Amino acid sequence: MASFGDLNRVNTNVQSLDAQLSLNRVNRDLANSRERLTTGKKINKAEDNAAGYSIATKLKSRVAGLEQSLQNVGDAKSVLDITESSFDIVMDSLIEMKSLATQAANDTLGDTERGYIGDQIAAIGSDINEIANQTIYQDTELLNGANNSGSITLTFQTGERAEDTITATINAVNVGELFAASGDASLGATTTAGGGAASGGAISVTAATASDQGTFTFASTATAADFNAFISAVDSAIDTMASNVNTIGITQSSLSLREDTLSESISATESAKSRIMDTDFAKEQSESVRLQILQQTATSALAQANNGPQSVLGFIG
Repeated sequence: MASFGDLNRVNTNVQSLDAQLSLNRVNRDLANSRERLTTGKKINKAEDNAAGYSIATKLKSRVAGLEQSLQNVGDAKSVLDITESSFDIVMDSLIEMKSLATQAANDTLGDTERGYIGDQIAAIGSDINEIANQTIYQDTELLNGANNSGSITLTFQTGERAEDTITATINAVNVGELFAASGDASLGATTTAGGGAASGGAISVTAATASDQGTFTFASTATAADFNAFISAVDSAIDTMASNVNTIGITQSSLSLREDTLSESISATESAKSRIMDTDFAKEQSESVRLQILQQTATSALAQANNGPQSVLGFIG
């Protein structure tokens, strides 16, 4: 910094050096200000604010995880929506099946008419199996018991932490699982010659296997009493479907709640990151104007300091 008597020396222009130092500082600060205005970020590199940069990086990572989790929740809801749609169709099929069984349980019908109704119910069973076969999401077969376990368990990643998951169990809804979950079963009141649930039941169903989803068999000798007993089996299947729908509904509700929570978390985390990283344009523009004025005054001061040594010529003139 210039002191008394510095103007009497020529080899070292201390005032010029001071002016250069001030101008360099102003130019540096002005460049940083313009960078902040250009990028919209208050912190563009770690040296601007090491602690703030570190915190903002962690917040950015969390936002990325939350945003992907929100997408995961949307995908999970899509899976359950597809499942629910198929459940609704299967439920409608079971209701139609009950209506036919109730009709066949009436003694006003003959064996021939009951045979026709048995064929219709068997066809509805095939349709239920086909619905189960066609309920697929991303190559995952959801309802046909393809893994031969009677259900499929899906774990949805619904948060940015490892423990933020929701598990959904989707039960198979083919004929075998709905009517013969514990094995081949006789669903009527009587048996045909030869006996046995699978081979001799007037109304019977086979259990689901890896290659077969279960099949109804209606003997030509099925009576009104057989169809009356079959009504109970249909009611049991309807109860099973109602339980399946209830389970899916509970999981959907949990996912919807998680969706709202994630949206709020994303907003709050983005806000926290913004306060650290983003430029306050009003403040920065004011700072930029101030620095531009200082740049002009420092440039003027440097020019005057460079002309100062000429005053020494008066001593030797």
